[in-house]
Amino acid sequence: MTTTESTESQVTGPVGSKAGWVMLSVTRIVIGFYFFWAFIDKLFGLGFATCRQEDGTIEVMCDSAWLNGARITEGYLGSSSGPFADFFADLGTMAWTDWPFMIGLLGIGLALMLGIGTRVAMWAGSLMLAMMWISHSWPNQGGNATNPFVDDHIIMIVAIIAVVLLEVRYQAVGLGERWKRMEIVQKQRWLI
Repeated sequence: MTTTESTESQVTGPVGSKAGWVMLSVTRIVIGFYFFWAFIDKLFGLGFATCRQEDGTIEVMCDSAWLNGARITEGYLGSSSGPFADFFADLGTMAWTDWPFMIGLLGIGLALMLGIGTRVAMWAGSLMLAMMWISHSWPNQGGNATNPFVDDHIIMIVAIIAVVLLEVRYQAVGLGERWKRMEIVQKQRWLI
């Protein structure tokens, strides 16, 4: 007459170092800011990737700023390399591509920085970064000069996925814990 006892235990808080969980959240926030800053720079032409002249001077709100009617995706996609270069270059000639790109940068950036809607941001950000990698960093074909396969796009994809999947259980910094308690998020778990 042996009784079976359950040895499973419920985790009530974060496992491991609190500082580690904070750094995980900081990683999410920094990657989110990377996307958000790209949006702001392209929107206003702040002189980092947009509106920096060849002599190094910056002309804020130059003709390359999206608010001045510039085509944001045309230049980037027009410089594509690798086996899909023609596809991406043609895609860059279509004006509609600016809208999903800019909305994606803004949405992914805000979601990751705030810690809400991170599952959607994980998938959208991973897709956007993968398309950027395919369009420019194809092995032996483009901008990836230090490693034939892995560059910052791939590293950010892996980091976003790891952070979001771990923070489903606990988020040290951000609005995610409050967000998860909302009724609509409780019913629609993909909104986490």
